[in-house]
Amino acid sequence: MGNRPTIADIAKRVGVSPGAVSFALNGRPGVSEQTRARIIEVAREMNWRPHRAARALGGAQAGVVGLVLARDPRTLGSEQFYTQILYGMQDVLSAGSSAVQMQLVRDTAAEIDLYRHWAAEHRVDGLVLVDLQLDDPRLAVVRELGLPAVTLGLPGEDGQLPSVWADDAEAMTTIVDYLAALDHRRIAHVAGPPVYQHTARRTSALREQAVARGLTAESVPTDFSDAQGAAATRTLLSRAERPTAIIYDSDLMAAAGLGVALELGIEVPRRLSIVSFDDSVLTRIVHPALTCLSRDTYALGAQVATSLLAAIADPRSRTSIRTETPRLVVRGSTTRPA
Repeated sequence: MGNRPTIADIAKRVGVSPGAVSFALNGRPGVSEQTRARIIEVAREMNWRPHRAARALGGAQAGVVGLVLARDPRTLGSEQFYTQILYGMQDVLSAGSSAVQMQLVRDTAAEIDLYRHWAAEHRVDGLVLVDLQLDDPRLAVVRELGLPAVTLGLPGEDGQLPSVWADDAEAMTTIVDYLAALDHRRIAHVAGPPVYQHTARRTSALREQAVARGLTAESVPTDFSDAQGAAATRTLLSRAERPTAIIYDSDLMAAAGLGVALELGIEVPRRLSIVSFDDSVLTRIVHPALTCLSRDTYALGAQVATSLLAAIADPRSRTSIRTETPRLVVRGSTTRPA
């Protein structure tokens, strides 16, 4: 059978009415045990599954929450951030027999299409939105669909969705304070895509701190890949007045940047200090180990799941939870400039 089997198909095969099939499959009285057993047997043979839309009309929950990433899977495979987020979320959701459905898509338009598909078929009870954008089109779509959702990384605002976030501007200020105390005067920032809100907040904070302290600072946008991180580093370090410190928005790019510095014969940290915004295993297995911002990403994922469950229970919820600003962990990749 080419099409998805229906209750009517099962009824025809067994020789009973569609109503009898519905009663049998939903555990309701009205059919004999012999007939019920035969209906269930045929349903299994035909690989029948309940239709999501029908479940939605009945008020049943899917037992699944959705997380969509519009990222290059090759880049994600080298980072631990979203892996730890998923583990933390699943730890909380498992207690209620729920699960996370994560899917990778090519862009925001595909992500929105997937949300509409999930909503139409009641495939998820709620969503976690990540990589929030400037004028993000997903926020209005999610509200239009009526799906409970929590944003990760967006400070809560009136009328917005519930959120779990940390202060990216404060985190950048922590790094600049440290580098300035080491007497670095030329600082570069290898950033993520400028469309992301966290990139914009970090870039703005660096610019403001540089003006206040009389430093030279520059942010270079990338797509978060190691290739673009390496290319940006090579450009910065090939200048006559090169930076004495570079801040990277991800560990993958920081490790790639360290490789470029070594390739160019620039000693780290004596002639170049490197700081990363994350703290995955990459920061500890390279040499020298990377100074970075660190936080409990697993606990962050657990907080996201807790907030989403609250939003599912009360769709009117608009709670904004500010988590602790990541702390600076000093390792061998930073020192005073030679």
